[in-house]
Amino acid sequence: MQTSNNIILTHEQIQHKIKRIAYQIYETNVNEKEIIIAGIADNGYIFAQRLKAILEHISELEITLCEVTMNKKTPQNTVKTSIKPNAYENKSLILADDVLSSGTALIYGVNHFLNVPLTRFKTAVLVNRNHKKYPIKADFKGISLSTSLHEHVEVTFGDEDFAILK
Repeated sequence: MQTSNNIILTHEQIQHKIKRIAYQIYETNVNEKEIIIAGIADNGYIFAQRLKAILEHISELEITLCEVTMNKKTPQNTVKTSIKPNAYENKSLILADDVLSSGTALIYGVNHFLNVPLTRFKTAVLVNRNHKKYPIKADFKGISLSTSLHEHVEVTFGDEDFAILK
């Protein structure tokens, strides 16, 4: 099977999408003092870091980053977070990932955070592929792509340059 790297979004376009998502998150949480951005490792956490940087620039919200790790092949009972549950209790939380394909990582991430009372819970993804096998949606999304199940979508984050490839 031949694969080709077609660039879907350039570095500049991704920056614009992340900035727009950050503004949407701020508008949704304008009455909050603090929010938690939980990024699913690895690229979801990088996405969360970039959201945090923009939110700190455009708002006075206190932003706490949380890294969510899991075995994506068998996510049952493998979800762990870099901060303790009492750190996000009764706060607004955004669960972020780079690509929403089947929804497996997002649904197990959501399940993990449901054990603690939150004031608001939203999800953010850079790419929504519309191939969900779970009833999960992205509240904030950069781009929706209609792709076949056989196509691979990859977000590459570098220090100075990143892209979405298909």
